[in-house]
Amino acid sequence: MAQTDLFKILSALVLLLLAAHLTGRLFRRFRQPPVVGEILGGLLLGPTVLGQLLPQVQHWIFPKQGPVAVCLELVYQLGMLLLMFLAGVEMRTVFSRKDGRTVGLIAVVGMVVPFAFGLVATSVLDTSDLLGPAGNRTALTLVLACSIAITSIPVISRIMLDLGIARTPFARIVLSVAVLEDIVLNVVISVAVGIVAGSTTNGFGLASELGIGSANASAVYHSLASVGFLALVALVGLLLRRRLTASGGGPVAPLAVRVSAVLASAAACLYLGVAPMYGAFVVGLISGLTAGAAGTASGPAADEAIKAIRSFATGFFVPVYFAVVGLKLDLIRQFDPAFFVAFLAVACVVKAVSVYAGARLARRPAADAVHLAVAMNARGGPGIVLATVALDTGIGSPSVFTSLVLTAVVTSLLAGWWLERAINQGSLERDDELPPARLPDRPLSSTAGR
Repeated sequence: MAQTDLFKILSALVLLLLAAHLTGRLFRRFRQPPVVGEILGGLLLGPTVLGQLLPQVQHWIFPKQGPVAVCLELVYQLGMLLLMFLAGVEMRTVFSRKDGRTVGLIAVVGMVVPFAFGLVATSVLDTSDLLGPAGNRTALTLVLACSIAITSIPVISRIMLDLGIARTPFARIVLSVAVLEDIVLNVVISVAVGIVAGSTTNGFGLASELGIGSANASAVYHSLASVGFLALVALVGLLLRRRLTASGGGPVAPLAVRVSAVLASAAACLYLGVAPMYGAFVVGLISGLTAGAAGTASGPAADEAIKAIRSFATGFFVPVYFAVVGLKLDLIRQFDPAFFVAFLAVACVVKAVSVYAGARLARRPAADAVHLAVAMNARGGPGIVLATVALDTGIGSPSVFTSLVLTAVVTSLLAGWWLERAINQGSLERDDELPPARLPDRPLSSTAGR
């Protein structure tokens, strides 16, 4: 590697990291999701701002090809994997039996109806202009349907923490529903990525070796592969937990084990034709469920390992990931205002009405159902990850990527504003007005706003 390339790589990483942290801190100071600031930091360095003011400088520091682009893409991919790992880790201890009926109804109605609406709408409407280089209409349909139905656990968790309602029954219901939705929708996203990957990997992977070529067979295979991978990792996690309980620990540092597991699972998913982010998510989910288990001598060490991963991931990889997302946004050439406004309106209305209907079926008060509908419209980090996956795999066009990212940003800001307004009006109670509920010990305090 030439010294010029190394200089540009280091300069690009420094600029992205500083821009992400500074703008993220600014947004956090005004009690807004830091992820929005981190994306804005990358946007300022991208073709939308710096590219318009100093195009030659922008292209020199952030070229689209060559060693610099490859290095930034690697950090970007690692950031996404670690983000999904942390999202999986935090999906623990949010469920309560007394909320079972409410959570079940809201999850089913609030997820199935928007997803089904997305499937029907994209099959009826002409989406040829939205297709990416992969040219796969089925995969695009699944992605758009998921983008309507998805909810962000990290963003809404941080918003409720900042507003002082993180330990209320309301927060417990929101997080429980979001956990169920994200697990199911991650499987669907993985299937969409697998369908595209199966037709573009030039013989690489298990699907190719098995001779799976038709669209229907590919969909069935990738569905089974995604669910089977989840079951396999869960089984391995259970066996490891029992072994550690019996032996009092292992010879390998928990930090190395978890990082290696994230990378190995992502590689395994690539071979299976499943989205690599899904592998990281599943490892995080199992790690969160097994870390600190009662009777396990290595439990404290496992918790410390997760803290260490969270620390360096949220300090470097994840902010750079979101900054690169902003860097990829081109609001001058790759933004379709009409499609964005229409998609934002439809996605918000369909999701809100579905969640409201589910809450009312569960006999929640009308005002409470409205708050749940708005809170679960926040798409945040998962919505942005979905957008980047659609762009990177060629499922959607750059205009789809831009619209999905902006939808995630707008809905996250809207949820925060609405819940704060509800508290000020007295229709939502703070933690100090209710007995503490059983919520995560650390409700995404470090991955806040993502």
